[in-house]
Amino acid sequence: MRVLGVDPGLTRCGVGVVDSLPGRRARLVAVGVIESSPTLSVDLRLRTIADGLDGWLDAHVPDVLAVERVFAQHNVSTVMGTAQAAGLAMVAAARRGVPVAMHTPSEVKAAVTGNGRADKAQVQRMVGQILGLAEAPRPADAADALALAVCHLWRPAGALQGGDRHELTPAQRAWAAAEDAARRGGGRR
Repeated sequence: MRVLGVDPGLTRCGVGVVDSLPGRRARLVAVGVIESSPTLSVDLRLRTIADGLDGWLDAHVPDVLAVERVFAQHNVSTVMGTAQAAGLAMVAAARRGVPVAMHTPSEVKAAVTGNGRADKAQVQRMVGQILGLAEAPRPADAADALALAVCHLWRPAGALQGGDRHELTPAQRAWAAAEDAARRGGGRR
């Protein structure tokens, strides 16, 4: 299976392609960052990201696209740009008939490090080790895209949009419980 991971962002959108190998191993195919200039208007920035994603999908022909599930943050402008870039990735995949899977940041961290609260440096190191790289992938956006791809390789099909929602991992169950508690008012900080 070939997975294109996308760490969505309006300024830097991480992209990484990973192939599965026997024995729960993975191989790096390509990694990079699609950048858009903050000096451009949002519509032109989105077009830049969309064009870049189209190029990655066409060049690497993935079996699935794994994208970070956008979650609420205190910085509304950041979450808006992230959501817009994630939407572009999902539409680009849908136009090509490529299934889309969404993973939360804590799911990804747990999949690659064993700790859903791992920091970026831990994720970078583990992605490097998992893929047998001489050094950790940089920048963090690129490493996060690879982590998303690896996470998807190691997860059940339940993450696919329209897939079986009953196949949740412990991290997904914990995340869903936290979201439910927050909606009911029990998750206030």
